[in-house]
Amino acid sequence: MRSMAEAASSELTNLHPALRRCWHPVARSSEVGQEPFRAVLLNQAYVLWRDPEGVLHGLIDECPHRRAPLSLGCMNEGLLQCGYHGWKFDGEGVCKEIPALGPDSAIPSRAHARAPFGVEESHGMVFLAPEEPVNDVPMIPEADDATFMWGDLPAVTTRGSAALLADNFLDVAHFPFVHAGTFGAEEVHLVEPYEVVREGLGHYVEVTHDFANREDPGVGEGIRPLIQKRRLTYRYTAPFHLSLRIEFLDAGGVNTIGFFLCPEDAETTRVYSTLWRNDLDGDQARLDEAVAFEVAVIEEDLIIQSRYGILSVSTDPTKEIHTRADKSSLEMRRILADVITMTTP
Repeated sequence: MRSMAEAASSELTNLHPALRRCWHPVARSSEVGQEPFRAVLLNQAYVLWRDPEGVLHGLIDECPHRRAPLSLGCMNEGLLQCGYHGWKFDGEGVCKEIPALGPDSAIPSRAHARAPFGVEESHGMVFLAPEEPVNDVPMIPEADDATFMWGDLPAVTTRGSAALLADNFLDVAHFPFVHAGTFGAEEVHLVEPYEVVREGLGHYVEVTHDFANREDPGVGEGIRPLIQKRRLTYRYTAPFHLSLRIEFLDAGGVNTIGFFLCPEDAETTRVYSTLWRNDLDGDQARLDEAVAFEVAVIEEDLIIQSRYGILSVSTDPTKEIHTRADKSSLEMRRILADVITMTTP
């Protein structure tokens, strides 16, 4: 018989302690400049900024003096200055000046702002780890390929579980039902058998199938048929970093969708999504259209995801019914269970 603590630990909520030892996306790189930027992760606010050399820094958003939010301050001679009493901190949180004490006064030993384990950047996102992470910062190879155009979807904060949103991204059985208004009406209900390949604290799934390529100009020109083949590669990295690479095998080209989730507090998740495409011939209007389409797809998902009563995913496989169509999201649960095991003393 499992203890109550063990049973509770198998419910991975937005505030599960294991998530403190993971990398999470907390902002787009373009949002963080040389002025303080506030981000929220796991019910904790952080302040992010860049020094004059462009180096990224992050601290817990709380001055050690009167606990005022440091994000309400400003940058002063390369130091973060609290907006309440003017205390100044460097990128490590070391207090360099307390104006009320004068320039020659000793600074109390405890007058330091707290810092997370680290902040890093990858594929246009800022990642933060509150404590020493159990895996590396994830990457999207297409972000470093100059042949790809790049389009960011507007970030959305929604009521919902980050784990359930990740589960939804990996779920291929819901397309005909949730996405009938965008692309799902032409999707078949049957999910063919597929294999899941584990890679550390992540996995990938690769499938090839027929689809109606209505976006291909060659169809209207009679060069290619409407029904074509595409290869889908889903990649998941714990805890909430996902991507889908779509390769158009007949028309050529690649469309990669990145889906990055930040659990802000017990009930809300910040959703970041980005498109990388190398098949639009540099046409910004076509990229804007593709971004708008993906926004509509996410909105369809959120109609259901934001209304869930339970805001967690169970890593206990006996708590839910799983079918062969659920192999990818079931593997995600196994990986999250491993994260919990690795981070439990």
